[in-house]
Amino acid sequence: MREYLQFYIEGQWVDPVELNPLDVENPSTEQVAGRIALGSAADVDKAVGAARRAFESWSQTSRAERLDVLQAISAEYLRRQGDLAEAVSEEIGAPPALAAGAQVQLGIGHLMTAIEVLKNFEFSRQLGNTLVSSEPIGVCGLITPWNWPLNQIAVKVFPALATGCTVVLKPSEVAPFSAQIFTEVLAAAGVPAGVYNLVFGDGAGVGAAISSHPGIDMVSFTGSTRAGVEVARAAAPTVKRVSQELGGKSPNIVLNDEAFAKSVAVGVSAMMPNSGQSCNAPSRMLVPNSRMAEAISIAAQTIEGVQVADVDNPKAIGPVASRAQFERIQGLIAKGVADGANLVAGGEGRPTGVDRGFYVRPTVFADVTNDMTIAREEIFGPVLCMLGYDDIDDAVDIANDTEYGLAGYVSGADIDAARAVARRIRAGWISINHAFDMNAPFGGYKHSGNGREWGEAGFHEYLETKSVLGHG
Repeated sequence: MREYLQFYIEGQWVDPVELNPLDVENPSTEQVAGRIALGSAADVDKAVGAARRAFESWSQTSRAERLDVLQAISAEYLRRQGDLAEAVSEEIGAPPALAAGAQVQLGIGHLMTAIEVLKNFEFSRQLGNTLVSSEPIGVCGLITPWNWPLNQIAVKVFPALATGCTVVLKPSEVAPFSAQIFTEVLAAAGVPAGVYNLVFGDGAGVGAAISSHPGIDMVSFTGSTRAGVEVARAAAPTVKRVSQELGGKSPNIVLNDEAFAKSVAVGVSAMMPNSGQSCNAPSRMLVPNSRMAEAISIAAQTIEGVQVADVDNPKAIGPVASRAQFERIQGLIAKGVADGANLVAGGEGRPTGVDRGFYVRPTVFADVTNDMTIAREEIFGPVLCMLGYDDIDDAVDIANDTEYGLAGYVSGADIDAARAVARRIRAGWISINHAFDMNAPFGGYKHSGNGREWGEAGFHEYLETKSVLGHG
């Protein structure tokens, strides 16, 4: 039973201003796995004060000094990999292979990427007689979600520290255990007092206080579009920068070529990792109407191989992260059936033989039209919608007919054709044949947010531009 009832402020573990404990449930067992303290505006104020005091010195450190700190974090992170994986498994039910694999490894991947970017990042350049400098923006409030907890913390914290900013982190109260271990890593690595601060809490108590605090210069938020709007509203009176990575309903356009069968099978499989709880998941698969029957057959066969709740199978998927998430997904599956979508596999309820835990049946709908609720709303579970298109122009129109624009996918053997389609998709992160690159800028168009994370692009979110004229 974990008990994390303190916050990390100014290099110390401190009691909250007022203790308000919250039980944290393991979604695999539906049992309480631990408790955290929920913070308040008063706790945020203490953390911001610490971060502001630390900013004076940290912002003036050299590239070499910051590299030394990041390298020390790397060594400690690697030493605590097992503890981090156990924490992720308990808080969101990630199967052991996923927890120790992508969940933990993406965190170290973003750290190593930040180290490599920092080594050669251009913080200043001469334009004629003017010096243009990139300087740390100040104190950054970082608000992270529960679905990829370490990935989302790492992709914000490490670029912020690398650029000379100080931070106040609010991780999701649904997945706080890994944030606790992450904080222990930074403390053991010797991050100077006040440079990194942690306050547990919910959106209403801590998220809103971070967003509106006049001592915070920038907020980076990852989560739902609805919550992102509230963050922006709260931040507006203080005119702070707001960077947002929000929801998605990403299309996967499967080209009509010799790779069709493989493209469909890979697209179905790509929807299932992390139980479909990824904002960039390829949740709308677009296939030619003339080959819909073939696609249905391939999808049905592929989904049979997706195992659930089998700890001995490294490819098995786990539960969704909470009861609320489970119930929402069940409602959307029922809505898909009611709206007339063709239920190819899965459906409502838990998988056969599973009687506890928030496990969702891997589900595929076919013959979905883009006006159906399941094609419009982000389901955030292992649920794939297959839509038909007449030709590539039609496919692109359907792909772009969404309020979101986070990611898009093009699958097929003809790379030139895939490139042409990729250029037409209105989204920030397009993957041809499910390619992956940790240096590629990540972020969305439209209601999927603004700003970019990952790699060098992520550094710019934490920097201000100063022009010194007459510098010579």
